[in-house]
Amino acid sequence: MYTARGKIEQAELLDEYLPLVRRQALSMQVRLPASIELDDLIQAGTVGLLEAMGRFDSTQGASFATFASQRIRGAMLDELRSRDWLPRSVRRNARAVDEAVRRLEQTLGRAAEETEIAAELDMGLEEYRQLLNDTNSGHLLPFEALMAEGVEPGIEDASIDTAYRQLIDEEKRRQLAEGIEALPEREKLLMALYYQEELNLKEIGVVLGVTESRVCQLHSQAVSRLRVRLTAQD
Repeated sequence: MYTARGKIEQAELLDEYLPLVRRQALSMQVRLPASIELDDLIQAGTVGLLEAMGRFDSTQGASFATFASQRIRGAMLDELRSRDWLPRSVRRNARAVDEAVRRLEQTLGRAAEETEIAAELDMGLEEYRQLLNDTNSGHLLPFEALMAEGVEPGIEDASIDTAYRQLIDEEKRRQLAEGIEALPEREKLLMALYYQEELNLKEIGVVLGVTESRVCQLHSQAVSRLRVRLTAQD
Protein backbone atom coordinates (compact mmCIF):
# COMPACT_ATOMS: atom_id res chain seq x y z
CA MET A 1 0.00 0.00 0.00
CA TYR A 2 1.42 3.37 -0.96
CA THR A 3 2.04 6.05 1.61
CA ALA A 4 0.90 9.59 0.91
CA ARG A 5 4.54 10.49 0.17
CA GLY A 6 4.84 7.44 -2.07
CA LYS A 7 1.94 8.65 -4.18
CA ILE A 8 3.52 12.06 -4.55
CA GLU A 9 6.83 10.50 -5.63
CA GLN A 10 5.08 8.26 -8.13
CA ALA A 11 3.24 11.20 -9.65
CA GLU A 12 6.48 13.17 -9.85
CA LEU A 13 8.26 10.30 -11.58
CA LEU A 14 5.39 9.91 -14.01
CA ASP A 15 5.53 13.59 -14.94
CA GLU A 16 9.31 13.47 -15.29
CA TYR A 17 9.49 10.40 -17.51
CA LEU A 18 6.41 10.74 -19.73
CA PRO A 19 8.41 12.94 -22.16
CA LEU A 20 10.89 10.04 -22.45
CA VAL A 21 8.02 7.76 -23.46
CA ARG A 22 7.03 10.16 -26.22
CA ARG A 23 10.62 10.57 -27.47
CA GLN A 24 11.11 6.82 -27.69
CA ALA A 25 7.75 6.41 -29.43
CA LEU A 26 8.63 9.06 -32.01
CA SER A 27 12.04 7.51 -32.61
CA MET A 28 10.46 4.11 -33.12
CA GLN A 29 7.54 5.26 -35.28
CA VAL A 30 9.70 6.63 -38.12
CA ARG A 31 11.08 3.13 -38.67
CA LEU A 32 7.73 1.37 -38.74
CA PRO A 33 4.88 0.93 -41.24
CA ALA A 34 2.50 3.91 -41.48
CA SER A 35 -0.29 1.78 -39.98
CA ILE A 36 1.36 1.94 -36.55
CA GLU A 37 -0.12 4.87 -34.60
CA LEU A 38 2.06 7.02 -32.36
CA ASP A 39 -0.60 6.99 -29.63
CA ASP A 40 -0.49 3.18 -29.49
CA LEU A 41 3.27 3.25 -28.94
CA ILE A 42 2.93 5.94 -26.27
CA GLN A 43 0.22 3.93 -24.50
CA ALA A 44 2.38 0.79 -24.49
CA GLY A 45 5.41 2.78 -23.34
CA THR A 46 3.43 4.33 -20.51
CA VAL A 47 2.48 0.85 -19.30
CA GLY A 48 6.17 -0.03 -19.40
CA LEU A 49 7.00 3.06 -17.35
CA LEU A 50 4.40 2.18 -14.73
CA GLU A 51 5.80 -1.36 -14.54
CA ALA A 52 9.29 0.07 -14.11
CA MET A 53 8.07 2.24 -11.22
CA GLY A 54 6.58 -0.80 -9.53
CA ARG A 55 9.53 -3.16 -10.09
CA PHE A 56 12.61 -0.97 -9.76
CA ASP A 57 15.11 -2.19 -7.18
CA SER A 58 17.84 0.34 -6.41
CA THR A 59 20.03 -2.38 -4.85
CA GLN A 60 20.66 -3.90 -8.31
CA GLY A 61 22.98 -1.04 -9.27
CA ALA A 62 21.18 0.33 -12.32
CA SER A 63 19.73 3.84 -12.25
CA PHE A 64 15.99 4.28 -12.52
CA ALA A 65 16.45 6.20 -15.78
CA THR A 66 18.25 3.24 -17.37
CA PHE A 67 15.78 0.70 -16.01
CA ALA A 68 12.77 2.76 -17.08
CA SER A 69 14.17 3.33 -20.56
CA GLN A 70 14.62 -0.41 -21.05
CA ARG A 71 11.13 -1.16 -19.77
CA ILE A 72 9.52 1.50 -21.96
CA ARG A 73 11.22 0.26 -25.13
CA GLY A 74 10.53 -3.36 -24.20
CA ALA A 75 6.83 -2.64 -23.70
CA MET A 76 6.63 -0.96 -27.11
CA LEU A 77 8.35 -3.91 -28.80
CA ASP A 78 6.01 -6.33 -27.02
CA GLU A 79 3.04 -4.37 -28.34
CA LEU A 80 4.40 -4.52 -31.89
CA ARG A 81 5.13 -8.25 -31.70
CA SER A 82 1.63 -8.94 -30.38
CA ARG A 83 0.10 -7.41 -33.51
CA ASP A 84 1.93 -9.78 -35.84
CA TRP A 85 0.86 -7.72 -38.88
CA LEU A 86 3.20 -9.48 -41.29
CA PRO A 87 1.36 -11.97 -43.57
CA ARG A 88 2.57 -15.57 -43.59
CA SER A 89 3.51 -15.34 -47.25
CA VAL A 90 5.84 -12.43 -46.53
CA ARG A 91 7.43 -14.26 -43.60
CA ARG A 92 7.92 -17.27 -45.87
CA ASN A 93 9.57 -15.09 -48.49
CA ALA A 94 11.84 -13.50 -45.89
CA ARG A 95 12.98 -16.96 -44.78
CA ALA A 96 13.61 -17.89 -48.42
CA VAL A 97 15.84 -14.83 -48.83
CA ASP A 98 17.73 -15.74 -45.65
CA GLU A 99 18.31 -19.28 -46.89
CA ALA A 100 19.47 -18.06 -50.31
CA VAL A 101 21.90 -15.64 -48.68
CA ARG A 102 23.17 -18.38 -46.36
CA ARG A 103 23.81 -20.85 -49.20
CA LEU A 104 25.48 -18.30 -51.44
CA GLU A 105 27.74 -16.76 -48.83
CA GLN A 106 28.85 -20.18 -47.60
CA THR A 107 29.71 -21.12 -51.18
CA LEU A 108 31.22 -17.82 -52.28
CA GLY A 109 32.98 -16.88 -49.07
CA ARG A 110 31.87 -13.26 -49.50
CA ALA A 111 28.75 -11.11 -49.47
CA ALA A 112 26.47 -12.19 -52.30
CA GLU A 113 25.47 -9.66 -54.95
CA GLU A 114 21.82 -8.78 -55.53
CA THR A 115 21.82 -10.43 -58.93
CA GLU A 116 23.27 -13.62 -57.42
CA ILE A 117 20.60 -13.75 -54.70
CA ALA A 118 17.84 -13.15 -57.26
CA ALA A 119 19.21 -15.95 -59.46
CA GLU A 120 19.43 -18.29 -56.46
CA LEU A 121 15.74 -17.60 -55.80
CA ASP A 122 14.98 -18.12 -59.51
CA MET A 123 13.68 -14.57 -59.77
CA GLY A 124 14.29 -11.55 -61.95
CA LEU A 125 16.08 -8.64 -60.30
CA GLU A 126 12.96 -6.44 -60.16
CA GLU A 127 10.89 -9.26 -58.69
CA TYR A 128 13.54 -9.81 -56.02
CA ARG A 129 13.65 -6.10 -55.20
CA GLN A 130 9.87 -6.03 -54.81
CA LEU A 131 10.16 -8.97 -52.44
CA LEU A 132 12.68 -6.96 -50.41
CA ASN A 133 10.24 -4.05 -50.27
CA ASP A 134 7.49 -6.36 -49.02
CA THR A 135 9.62 -7.95 -46.31
CA ASN A 136 11.08 -4.63 -45.18
CA SER A 137 7.60 -3.24 -44.48
CA GLY A 138 7.23 -5.77 -41.70
CA HIS A 139 10.60 -5.42 -40.03
CA LEU A 140 10.30 -3.71 -36.70
CA LEU A 141 13.51 -2.16 -35.55
CA PRO A 142 15.79 -5.03 -36.57
CA PHE A 143 18.62 -3.91 -34.28
CA GLU A 144 16.43 -3.96 -31.18
CA ALA A 145 14.70 -7.16 -32.30
CA LEU A 146 17.99 -8.95 -32.87
CA MET A 147 19.27 -7.77 -29.50
CA ALA A 148 16.05 -8.86 -27.79
CA GLU A 149 16.45 -12.34 -29.21
CA GLY A 150 19.77 -12.54 -27.37
CA VAL A 151 18.04 -12.53 -24.00
CA GLU A 152 16.97 -16.02 -23.04
CA PRO A 153 13.43 -16.66 -21.76
CA GLY A 154 13.20 -16.08 -18.05
CA ILE A 155 15.96 -13.43 -18.02
CA GLU A 156 13.63 -10.53 -18.78
CA ASP A 157 13.71 -9.07 -15.29
CA ALA A 158 16.94 -7.23 -14.55
CA SER A 159 16.48 -8.00 -10.87
CA ILE A 160 16.73 -11.76 -11.55
CA ASP A 161 20.17 -11.95 -13.09
CA THR A 162 21.55 -8.62 -14.21
CA ALA A 163 25.10 -9.83 -14.73
CA TYR A 164 24.02 -12.74 -16.94
CA ARG A 165 21.76 -10.52 -19.01
CA GLN A 166 24.56 -8.00 -19.52
CA LEU A 167 26.90 -10.78 -20.62
CA ILE A 168 24.40 -12.03 -23.21
CA ASP A 169 23.75 -8.50 -24.47
CA GLU A 170 27.47 -7.78 -24.82
CA GLU A 171 28.06 -10.97 -26.80
CA LYS A 172 25.15 -10.24 -29.13
CA ARG A 173 26.37 -6.70 -29.63
CA ARG A 174 29.84 -7.96 -30.48
CA GLN A 175 28.43 -10.43 -33.01
CA LEU A 176 26.17 -7.77 -34.50
CA ALA A 177 29.05 -5.28 -34.80
CA GLU A 178 31.12 -7.90 -36.60
CA GLY A 179 28.20 -8.67 -38.90
CA ILE A 180 27.73 -5.01 -39.79
CA GLU A 181 31.46 -4.65 -40.47
CA ALA A 182 31.23 -7.55 -42.96
CA LEU A 183 28.37 -5.93 -44.93
CA PRO A 184 28.99 -4.47 -48.40
CA GLU A 185 30.08 -0.84 -48.08
CA ARG A 186 26.79 0.75 -49.14
CA GLU A 187 24.74 -1.42 -46.77
CA LYS A 188 27.21 -0.73 -43.97
CA LEU A 189 26.83 3.02 -44.53
CA LEU A 190 23.05 2.67 -44.64
CA MET A 191 22.99 0.90 -41.26
CA ALA A 192 25.24 3.56 -39.73
CA LEU A 193 23.02 6.36 -41.02
CA TYR A 194 19.88 4.56 -39.87
CA TYR A 195 20.88 3.39 -36.39
CA GLN A 196 23.74 5.68 -35.34
CA GLU A 197 22.84 8.96 -37.05
CA GLU A 198 19.09 8.16 -36.82
CA LEU A 199 18.29 9.51 -40.28
CA ASN A 200 14.97 8.47 -41.79
CA LEU A 201 14.74 6.55 -45.07
CA LYS A 202 14.16 9.67 -47.17
CA GLU A 203 17.24 11.38 -45.71
CA ILE A 204 19.35 8.28 -46.26
CA GLY A 205 18.18 8.19 -49.87
CA VAL A 206 19.51 11.71 -50.37
CA VAL A 207 22.90 10.74 -48.92
CA LEU A 208 23.15 7.58 -51.02
CA GLY A 209 21.66 9.16 -54.13
CA VAL A 210 18.85 6.60 -54.42
CA THR A 211 15.08 6.52 -53.92
CA GLU A 212 13.42 5.84 -50.58
CA SER A 213 12.15 2.56 -52.01
CA ARG A 214 15.70 1.55 -52.87
CA VAL A 215 16.81 2.33 -49.31
CA CYS A 216 14.08 -0.04 -48.07
CA GLN A 217 15.39 -2.77 -50.35
CA LEU A 218 18.99 -2.35 -49.26
CA HIS A 219 17.95 -2.22 -45.62
CA SER A 220 15.95 -5.44 -45.93
CA GLN A 221 18.88 -7.16 -47.65
CA ALA A 222 21.30 -6.00 -44.94
CA VAL A 223 18.99 -7.27 -42.20
CA SER A 224 18.78 -10.65 -43.96
CA ARG A 225 22.58 -10.88 -44.03
CA LEU A 226 22.76 -10.02 -40.33
CA ARG A 227 20.08 -12.56 -39.37
CA VAL A 228 21.98 -15.26 -41.25
CA ARG A 229 25.24 -14.35 -39.54
CA LEU A 230 23.77 -14.18 -36.03
CA THR A 231 21.84 -17.43 -36.47
CA ALA A 232 25.00 -19.18 -37.65
CA GLN A 233 26.84 -18.07 -34.48
CA ASP A 234 24.16 -19.24 -32.03
